[in-house]
Amino acid sequence: MASINAIQQQLTIPQAPNPLPGKPENGPGSFGKFLLEGIQEVNQMQQDADRAVESLFTGGDVNPAEVLTAVQKADMSFKMMLQVRNKMMQAYAEVKDIRV
Repeated sequence: MASINAIQQQLTIPQAPNPLPGKPENGPGSFGKFLLEGIQEVNQMQQDADRAVESLFTGGDVNPAEVLTAVQKADMSFKMMLQVRNKMMQAYAEVKDIRV
């Protein structure tokens, strides 16, 4: 019996402690956090583009090409965010229509 216990002790692999108890790193919270960070980044780009346009119109010392680039980046990131939202809504509708 002692030899069986010794073998069982050798076979157990210690688990690394989770840095956030209760929330797995790759669990449901991480996807929501990823989406929220993406939305915040798009919002920041929009705000930066607005400030650049405002500075250009008020006679600030900005390069018009940089302003145009900032506006285009903000526009593209917003369109991308809308496409991600549309795909997520489409996937939700498909899952909702699955009959069990």
